[in-house]
Amino acid sequence: MNRRQIPLLRESLTLVGFVILNITLICVFTFYPLIQGIQLSLYQWDFISPFKTFVGARNYVRMFNDRTFWQIMRNTFVFTFSTVSLTVLCAFGLALLLSLPLRGREWTRGVVFLPTLLSGAAIALVFNYILDDRYGMLTQFLRIFDIKSPSFYTDPFWAMVGIVVTMVWKQAGYGAVILIAGLQGIDHTLYEAAAIDGAGRRARLWYITIPSLAPMLLFVVVTGILGAFQSFDIIKVMTNGGPINATNVLVYNLYERGFVNFEAGPAGVLTVVIFVIMLVLTILQLQVGARNNAV
Repeated sequence: MNRRQIPLLRESLTLVGFVILNITLICVFTFYPLIQGIQLSLYQWDFISPFKTFVGARNYVRMFNDRTFWQIMRNTFVFTFSTVSLTVLCAFGLALLLSLPLRGREWTRGVVFLPTLLSGAAIALVFNYILDDRYGMLTQFLRIFDIKSPSFYTDPFWAMVGIVVTMVWKQAGYGAVILIAGLQGIDHTLYEAAAIDGAGRRARLWYITIPSLAPMLLFVVVTGILGAFQSFDIIKVMTNGGPINATNVLVYNLYERGFVNFEAGPAGVLTVVIFVIMLVLTILQLQVGARNNAV
């Protein structure tokens, strides 16, 4: 081996080292827990007994015949759809507003992005104070106009509204920053040419801005879905899945089954269900992204 090949060998070994490290971490923290979850779904176990009872697909049959499970599935999709759609709309509006040549624009962008850096539990505590129907800030404000505040903790509909609003407030700033970067990358000559041809603001927004932001919008949707499926802390602090399971979603029910009721089998079933849903959504998102790139 000559001296010229030594630096190349070092770079190759460094690359292999980083790749092996990443693969090891993925296997330990992703694939191994997934395999364990699939295995636990076939057993009846309370996490304490030294013996596990093999029950096969019985846990799946019981879960899919349980009405509460289908209510939780419905809650999950309602929460995810509402959160992602409102997050995209709010992020898009904020991006358009903060792209204007306004005074203090940079500071405002930082303030808008700040909730992304905060923990969901801390944000939920703040919104608990805001939405409290007795002493909350929203209640005090509505009393000025002699309007009764909705009950965000005893009414099933308003409980879902409360956690959706909280989640949107946490995620919208991140999406806005992504879309602002996309807006800055659009060629302004396209707007000038469209204006010369007589296109109004709506036409320019619909035919230039939105198609140009399609990859960024897809990214915001993907991250929004991932965030909604992992939103355990906000639900735990604000509603504990209530009232009457109105805000109980898959990830929170997984926590209840596994770490409160010590039901390893049903918790494993929920692990498999979440994995299958995320796999299907990922495949659909990849297909949409591939179509957009092809266009």
